[in-house]
Amino acid sequence: MADIEFTRDGHIAHVRLNRPLGLNAITQEMDQLLLDAWNEINADPDIWTVILSAAGEKGFCIGADVSDGAERKTRMALAGGLTGIGGPMVTLKKPMIAAVQGFCVGGGFELAMCADVIVAADTAQFGLPETKVGIIGEAGVVHRAVRQLPYHIAMGMILTGDRIKADAAARYGLVNEVVPYAELDAAARKWADKINAASPLANQAAKAAVLGRLGYPLEVALMTRFEPIEQYAESADKREGELAAGERRRPVWTGK
Repeated sequence: MADIEFTRDGHIAHVRLNRPLGLNAITQEMDQLLLDAWNEINADPDIWTVILSAAGEKGFCIGADVSDGAERKTRMALAGGLTGIGGPMVTLKKPMIAAVQGFCVGGGFELAMCADVIVAADTAQFGLPETKVGIIGEAGVVHRAVRQLPYHIAMGMILTGDRIKADAAARYGLVNEVVPYAELDAAARKWADKINAASPLANQAAKAAVLGRLGYPLEVALMTRFEPIEQYAESADKREGELAAGERRRPVWTGK
């Protein structure tokens, strides 16, 4: 079995970390496979949504594998550049759901925060252990954490290395849903189906607009023209949405 499993089910792509004995720590080979997966997902119009998951009950991902002490030879960065740690940033154009269980710490925590929706098993624990063990690198995870959590909660985690459990993560707005571990995959699939019930092109345009002006003042975002939104206005899916509304039926999207 590959350490990264990449499969498709209709319009859903499944990317699964498959190294449970190592708590899904990401090796350099896995980094390359993830990069390949993100690039293929971005390029394929028939993929509308992504579910990122991990094998084994104990851990979603504990970050980069540093067990062999070898220096990384590439600059793709942890998780194929999706997180932007030490390498080029890869932006996933399609909506992504992260299904998280067990330990989700360090770079693994950052990888989960790259998702648009997080579904957590009740076993999940989120943390930033770097300073607790005397490590701090490019620290992409701290920048995401302080943007996705209340400031004092994020700083408390950063400065102490303490973890928060799934129920607390839900209270702070970090995760969308908490379910028993046995229901995790089904819950992630339910979210993917709900997302795919909307226009895939509209979703992609909306995500591009959100990410494109996330760090800007509101007035700048409101004055910005977004090319994906303008392109969507001329799409077959836009016309299908209008036609379906007039006929009082569910639209049939084609992603075109």
